[in-house]
Amino acid sequence: MLDLTPDEWNAVRLSIKVGLWAMAASLPFGIAIALLLARGKFWGKSLLNGVVHLPLILPPVVTGYLLLLSFGRRGPIGSFLDEYFGIVFSFRWTGAALACAVMGFPLMVRAIRLSIEAVDRRLEAAAGTLGASPLWVFLTVTLPLILPGIVAGMILSFAKAMGEFGATITFVSNIPGETQTLPSAIYTFTQVPGGDAGAMRLTLISIAISMAALVVSEMFARRIGQRLDIG
Repeated sequence: MLDLTPDEWNAVRLSIKVGLWAMAASLPFGIAIALLLARGKFWGKSLLNGVVHLPLILPPVVTGYLLLLSFGRRGPIGSFLDEYFGIVFSFRWTGAALACAVMGFPLMVRAIRLSIEAVDRRLEAAAGTLGASPLWVFLTVTLPLILPGIVAGMILSFAKAMGEFGATITFVSNIPGETQTLPSAIYTFTQVPGGDAGAMRLTLISIAISMAALVVSEMFARRIGQRLDIG
């Protein structure tokens, strides 16, 4: 077993915490935006699609800087949240979760959208003819069918959060115990003499967590697929 220092354990725990919060907080928005892009017909749909996928194109540092301008204490959104709700993102672990959520959001939306577009609309129409409301059709027909895509999107978002570096370090810096995630800690080790051993330990931990996430997602997707086949 790897003998990690307290600071290294803090980085591991913080990375998992940030990844889970980023994934969970962005999931409802991811489903809504994916549904809107897959089924909606409105002016500006291409623009919305471009905005959603913008973090994949922009350098992560640029995304982090834009977050700092918007959600920093002096930013329009950050100052409002701080003054009226006491919510602070900049240089906090919550800011790291926000940055990771933004960076992983396009991957989540794309996976869910592809799953929605693969649904046979005739099944939804049949449920509608039986008197089901659009919301009930979505909950009982569409949602179960797109569960594999939702699981895939969640895992992609979590994996992106575990590996995010540029946007996070720009928005919330690299504060041990507060905002220092695994990538930041590995980077710190590579910048100091004799830090190769620590960087290698955390690299192995990152690989193990990522592999575990992929295995779990595969298990969930397989079980969901079997239930749908049985149904």
